[in-house]
Amino acid sequence: MKHLILLYIFIAGSLPAMAQETIYPAGKQQETVVLTNATIHVGNGQVIEKGVLTFTNGKITAVGTTAPAQAAGKVIDLQGKHVYPGIIAPVTNLGLTEVESVRATNDFKEVGEIDPSVRALVAYNTDSKVINTIRANGILLAQVTPEGGIISGSSSVVQLDAWNWEDAAYLKDGALHFYMPSLLPPPAPPKDRPASPNNKIKDATEKIDQVRAFFREAKVYLAQGRHAETNLKFEAVRRLFSKDEKLFVHCDIVKEMLVAVDFAKEFGFDVVIVGGTDAWRIAAMLKQANIAVVLKQPHSLPLMQDDDVDQPYKLAYQLQQAGVLFCLSNEGFWQQRNLPFEAGTASAYGLSKEEALSAVTINAAKILGIDKVTGTLETGKDANITISTGDIMDMRSSVITQAFIQGREISLDNKHKQLYERYKFKYGLK
Repeated sequence: MKHLILLYIFIAGSLPAMAQETIYPAGKQQETVVLTNATIHVGNGQVIEKGVLTFTNGKITAVGTTAPAQAAGKVIDLQGKHVYPGIIAPVTNLGLTEVESVRATNDFKEVGEIDPSVRALVAYNTDSKVINTIRANGILLAQVTPEGGIISGSSSVVQLDAWNWEDAAYLKDGALHFYMPSLLPPPAPPKDRPASPNNKIKDATEKIDQVRAFFREAKVYLAQGRHAETNLKFEAVRRLFSKDEKLFVHCDIVKEMLVAVDFAKEFGFDVVIVGGTDAWRIAAMLKQANIAVVLKQPHSLPLMQDDDVDQPYKLAYQLQQAGVLFCLSNEGFWQQRNLPFEAGTASAYGLSKEEALSAVTINAAKILGIDKVTGTLETGKDANITISTGDIMDMRSSVITQAFIQGREISLDNKHKQLYERYKFKYGLK
């Protein structure tokens, strides 16, 4: 038995890829890295053929067709490969939930209707096994977002290669989230069934008025110098009024978006609409009000029965034509891995390839307030870089071979790949 136990220990040690616990964050970048002979997609619409990108100490130092004279370090020849900015996933509960059907693994929702003091960042689980499956498709940053109630709390942007939430924090508490109650009328009952009294719209309107009253009271409270007692909820929205934080309003139909526009006008908030299914109907108004849109779940059916069946697919192009700043998001957490392919779908419905890439890189960075440090492959920005054998937005050709977060080359291994190798071995398919 003793020898058998030692054999098990030896086998476990010789197959480290069988446990995700062997996947750990990369150390700080130690030497300059020069990527050569690559097709570089800068993220702002520019494409550099046979380009050279240099980064050191986590920052991009040069991008062009020739390497700087002083560049010396690790040279990686990427002949035939493509280099992209790391993709950014806005509005996701990644790291806040692990198994949807197991309540103990869900930490994205608090009790109560108005909870502006809740911070999603402190609940972010860097050990989630889902995170590594997302990184393998080029998503390197995410905005972890709380849910529940009407005002659910603040979201933060994290980088997806960290030991704990403190290491992961990329932008702390950048947005407060308002989940607007639906103002969509209920469907009409069948003719042979009497209409039942339905106060859904009335209840939704009352809740919206409750939120408006809360912000009015907070504005008065914050205008006062001193207080006998501290109101934590009012203090939690102070950064909204100073415009250090944005208000992300989750809504879809025109009536709801008009309420969001009114909030922006009355309180002077920087408002972002999340969802915006009907944003094409009031695109000119959104442009005039300088309100950005996070298009959520682009792969879906139309909201209204009389909409074009491909309306969700062409919405990105319609907003692009109207000059509205927008980006793409996805529902849930593990689904974020499909984000680059949804950008590819948008390119098939009107956007150019580079415009579609911007929708998941620099546009997202602008909306989240991190465009000065990431979103494009430009000198001075963080070296958040993805390398692919083909078009990153085409699932047929995209194979991510390397990725860097702030200059650190991260592991692309994950539980899915490990199970794939495990059962290849079991059935002798190697």
